Amino acid sequence: MTGQDTGPRYGAYAWYVAIILTLANSFAFVDRQVLALLVEPLKADLAVSDTVISLLYGFSFSLFYVAIGLPMARFADRSNRRNIIVGSIVVWSFMTAVCGLARSAGMLFLARVGVGAGEAGLTPSAQSILADYFPRDRLPAALGIFSMGIYIGGGMALILGGMVIQSLSDMGAIALPLIGTIKPWQATFLIVGTPGLLLGFVALTIREPARRGVVGKPVSLPFSEMARHVKASLGSYVGIIIGLSLMILVGQGSTAWLPAFFERRYGWTSTEIGFQYGLVVFLCGMAGTLSGGFVASALRRRGHVRANLIAATFGFAVLVPLTIVFPMMPTGQSALATIGVMIFFAGFPFGGGYAALQEITPNRMRAQIAACYMLGVNLIGAGLGPTAIALATDHVFGDPMALPKSLSLVAAVASPLALAFIALALVRHPAAIARLEAAERAEATHV
Repeated sequence: MTGQDTGPRYGAYAWYVAIILTLANSFAFVDRQVLALLVEPLKADLAVSDTVISLLYGFSFSLFYVAIGLPMARFADRSNRRNIIVGSIVVWSFMTAVCGLARSAGMLFLARVGVGAGEAGLTPSAQSILADYFPRDRLPAALGIFSMGIYIGGGMALILGGMVIQSLSDMGAIALPLIGTIKPWQATFLIVGTPGLLLGFVALTIREPARRGVVGKPVSLPFSEMARHVKASLGSYVGIIIGLSLMILVGQGSTAWLPAFFERRYGWTSTEIGFQYGLVVFLCGMAGTLSGGFVASALRRRGHVRANLIAATFGFAVLVPLTIVFPMMPTGQSALATIGVMIFFAGFPFGGGYAALQEITPNRMRAQIAACYMLGVNLIGAGLGPTAIALATDHVFGDPMALPKSLSLVAAVASPLALAFIALALVRHPAAIARLEAAERAEATHV
C-alpha cells in the first residue's frame, strides 16, 4: 500500500497531516530529552562524570543520526516518505524502551545510538511532505506547527517525566517478569518509549502526496547536479544551516543541563523542575513557534521575499543577550522567567527557517537538504552543545557548581556567531529564490 494522494492539496486534510507529524515530532523529543531529568540518578548509579552524561545525551544520539541521515533522505526524495516516517517512529520508540534495559553506560550509549538512528528519518521526510501539501505562503505556518513538537515534547518530557520519576523513586527497585529488577530511571525509559509504538500505526493514515513540480516517477538527482545547485546558493544555505545549528547548540546545551542547573544552583527537586520548567517550555515554546511561523507567512503573503528570514533574524537578535544572562539570575523564579522569554524567541525562527530552506531547494532535493540541516543540528547542536558545557564545567572551571558559568560562557561564544550567519543568509536569500524560480521556469518550458 502506497497511500499516495494525487488529489487537491491544502485544506483540512493537509492540516491533519501537519498535526500528526507534529505529534511524531513531539514524541521524538520526549524520547530524546527525558534523559536530561535523569542526570543525577544516572551519575549515582553508573558512576560517571558530567562529560560522560553529555556524551550519552548528545553525542550518542547524533552518531548514527549523522551516519544514516543523508542516505535516508536521498531515499525519501524518490520513494514513499510516509512509510519512512512510520518506520522511524517504531524504531526510535523501541530503542527508547531498550534504554530501560541498559545496565551500564556503554549499553545505554548503544541504545541511545539506536534512538538517533530511528529519528533520522522523521524531519527530512516530514518537511518534504509538508512542502507538497502546503503552498509557499502557508508553508512557514505549517512548519511552525511541526516545530511546536520540539517544545510539546520537551515540555511533556519534563512535566510527565518528573511525575513518573517521582512516583517510581518512591517505589524503589522494581521487579519485572523476564527482565528482572530495574532502577526507577530504567523504568522511566520503558514507560516513555511504549506510546510511540502506537503512534506508528496512527501515522499510517497519512497519504503520500504527489510531488510539486515533478513530472513522472521521482528519481534521485546526481550528486554533481546537487553540488552545482548548492554551490550557486552557498551563502544562503550556509547562513541558514550553520546559523540555526549554532543557536541550537546553545538551546540543546542548555536543555540538557537546565534540570541539573536548577537542582545545583537553586536546590529544586526533580518534581519542581519537571512541572515549572516543563510548563514554561510547553507554553512559551508553542507560542514562539506559532508566532514566528505565522508572522513569516503573513510577511510572505504581503510580498516580502525575505519574509522567512526576517522572522528568524529577529528571533536570533533577541536571543543573544538572553542566553548569556539567564544563568546569572539571583533566584530560580527570575531565571525561569528569563528562560521563558528565551524559549519564546528560540521557537520564533523555526517555521521561517525551515521554509527558507525549502523555498530555495528543488523538490527532488528537499529531503536531502533537510537532512544536511539535521546533520548540522546534530553535529554542532545536539552533539557539541551539551558536551561543550560539560567540558567547561569539568575542565575550565573544575567544579560541578560552576555549571551556570559554563552555560553563559558557551552562549557568549555561540549566540553572536549564530546571528552573524543568519544575517549572511538574509542578504543572499533573494538571489537564491530568484535562481530557483528561473530554473523551474526553464524546466517547465522543456516539458
